[in-house]
Amino acid sequence: MLTIDNYTNTIKNNLELNSYKLIEKLTEIHSLNFYSEVKLLDFSASLEPTRYELSIIMYSMDKEANEVFYEGDDSKVFADSINVLEDIVYYQELTDQSDMFLEFYEQNEDEIIIAEQEVIKNWFVECWKKVNGKEVKLPSYLSFHDEYKSYDLMNNKWIIEDEMWSY
Repeated sequence: MLTIDNYTNTIKNNLELNSYKLIEKLTEIHSLNFYSEVKLLDFSASLEPTRYELSIIMYSMDKEANEVFYEGDDSKVFADSINVLEDIVYYQELTDQSDMFLEFYEQNEDEIIIAEQEVIKNWFVECWKKVNGKEVKLPSYLSFHDEYKSYDLMNNKWIIEDEMWSY
């Protein structure tokens, strides 16, 4: 029987199988020398629900919510975006249950979206902690594509996305 708990537990297990990939990329990001114009890091998560895939891109941002690029000559200075994770599968639908799953998802969509985001946020935060992410020294956020909220990785709380730019 499909339940939200069963669904989110499956997502959690599938994400944990990819923790090493996320930790590897976060370690790489942790060691970057960010350009002085970079004022915050935005890790943007996108879910592709028809294929059950998750992608995360990190954007180097300024105070006006613009992506920052470095065009100087110093190869040790960084400002750009980075694909943190690309198209990892977070759920595997059973072949004979696609109609049942679709019905389940449609009936519980609002609750499922919140639960998916919470599971992904918790997983990301655990990996962030393992690489001492707070040592990055830049405000850092996990956001979800087309959402109004972001998770403040330095202060461990959800915020309205506009708050990212009001520091």
